[in-house]
This record gives sequence, C-alpha cells and structure tokens, in this order.
Amino acid sequence: MIALIMAGGVGTRFWPLSRESNPKQFLNILSDRSMLQMTVDRLLSKIKIEDIFIVTAASQVELTKKHLPDLPMENIIIEPFGMNTAPCIALSAAYLARKYIKSEKMIVLPADHLIALKNDFLTSLQVGSESAELDNLVTFGIKPNYPATGYGYIEAGKQIDEQRFFVKQFKEKPDLETAQHFLEAGNFFWNSGMFMWKIETILKAYHDYLPKVSSILEKINLKWDNEGLRVDFSEEYAGMPRLPVDIGIMEQAEKRVVIPVDYGWSDVGSWKALYDISGKDENGNVLRCQNELIDSKNNYVNLKKFVSLIGVENLVVIDSEDALLIANKDRSEDVKQIVEKLKKDNKTGLL
Repeated sequence: MIALIMAGGVGTRFWPLSRESNPKQFLNILSDRSMLQMTVDRLLSKIKIEDIFIVTAASQVELTKKHLPDLPMENIIIEPFGMNTAPCIALSAAYLARKYIKSEKMIVLPADHLIALKNDFLTSLQVGSESAELDNLVTFGIKPNYPATGYGYIEAGKQIDEQRFFVKQFKEKPDLETAQHFLEAGNFFWNSGMFMWKIETILKAYHDYLPKVSSILEKINLKWDNEGLRVDFSEEYAGMPRLPVDIGIMEQAEKRVVIPVDYGWSDVGSWKALYDISGKDENGNVLRCQNELIDSKNNYVNLKKFVSLIGVENLVVIDSEDALLIANKDRSEDVKQIVEKLKKDNKTGLL
C-alpha cells in the first residue's frame, strides 16, 4: 500500500500562528511533533517511509524536508501552486503510476487531522484495501456524535457487511435542523476527506468524470517523459479545474464504498475545534501559558507571556511575534475573514 499525504494548505483559520511561511500542518499544536509528523508517524508500523508520499506546493518543499528528513526527496510531489484536492490527487496518481504497478492501492490523507486511536485507524486501512481491490472508490465516514454543521455528510445506502456500505449520496454542510435529522437517521457519516483506491481506478475515474484533468495529465506526463520529473509544468497545471475531489469525482462515481469509523477523529479546523479536543482545567479553560485567573471560564489561551484573565468567558486569545488574536470562541472560524482582509489591504507581512 502507498500513502499519499496532502500537505499543501495554508490553514488560515489558525492565524496568527499559521502563516504562508509556516502553515498549520507544520505547527506543534497537538504535541511536540508537528501535525504532518504525527500523520506520518501513525502510518509507519504499516507502511514503509519509502512508500509514503507528500504532495505539497513548491513554496512548502523546504519545510517538508525539514520536518521529514528521512523521507526520500523523490517522495515529495510538487504542485507548482496550490489548487484544490481534485487536481492535487490527479497529479499525485499520475506521478505514482510511473513508480508502481497501476493496481497498487493508495490511501489519501490530509496532513492536519487528529486520529487518537491509531490501531483502530490501521485496522480500517485493511478493510479499505479489501474494498479498493474490487475497483471501488473508498471513503472513510466518521460516526457523528453531535449534529455538526461544519462538515459535509455521506449517506450510506445498501449494507455490504458489518464494516462497509455502498454510498448513496454525498451531502453538503447542513443547517442545524438537517444535521439533527442526519444524526437521528443513523446512516449519515461525516466526510473525513480520507480515501482509498487503486491507482488505475482513480485515474479511470478522472478520465470518465473529469476529462479535462486527464487531458492536462497527458501533457504533464509528456513533459515528464521528455524533461524529467522536476520540469516546470505550471502553465499546464494552471488549467486544472479548482474542484475538491468530493465534487469532481466522488459525487459522480458509481462504485463508491463508505467505511464507518470511530477513532477519535477531528479535522482540527479552528481554534474552537482545538479547544474541544484539549484537556481543560476545572473551569473549562485551556491555558498554554503561565497565568492567574479570576472568575474566567471556557477560554483558550496560547501566549508567550504571563496572562491574567478577570471575568471573561468563551475567548480565544492567541499571540505570535507580530500579531495578537482575540475572538469569541464560537466565532473562531471567522479568523479566515481576517486573513482575507489582510490580503485585500496588502498587509502581506502579517500573512
């Protein structure tokens, strides 16, 4: 089995710590290991480092090498620039098809998710492998434990066995009432963004459902043949449709399987999400600093200096060398709007 880890994102919701020069997947926000390192670590008992590949933007190659010094250089697949997951996975599958037999299976993972129960995760890979062997596009659906409105959902259809279902359809992020209905129905799962398939299966899916992508891959492959794998193909890649693989492939495909899983997963998508999975004091505070508190509850604070909080609740307070974020914890996803405003105002030094 091959592992493909997507590590090209910017992580705008984790500003001001996540920057273009040091994005979320390279931060040590869950342990003394970066999120990328943790993703690789959990695979190593099943997949050799030589069979683990990182796809990332050209601007993040040096960071990737720094965080994963044992990874062979040829195992870094370089996008000229970030697009979306459909182009990213297509490029990677074409690259891997040059190195492996096309019937080889690949697991596709984001670089910045938390999976608490490693052994359960590794067991699910074997179940996924069995399904992928039958030319299915496999996805891993997280069993929901509350009516989340921040995730897309996968509706399971006909049951294959105790561990697998055919996919009936994908659902976009719902409102609260719809999410509650999904939770009660029992056959809806959060879309984790983790997939498994054979190289030849996903390349055929691009040919069938996103022929423009396949056409561009042919041009890139020709350049690789003539000029080597480090040739500049940015002009060709710029023509890729900016689509997530969920919309471009998974929603259209016929042979789709979902494996429901429950292994302490989180996409750690915001400061609030990080607060939710962190250990808390008796007043619900998460404090990454020296502190003294009076009547303060349910705050997430990560500062480099001593902090006193008096009579405040539900805050996120984060500092970096040149910026300070103070937000209502329930609005922490709106941090990306600050990043967009900084771009608009041309305050590039803060990005």
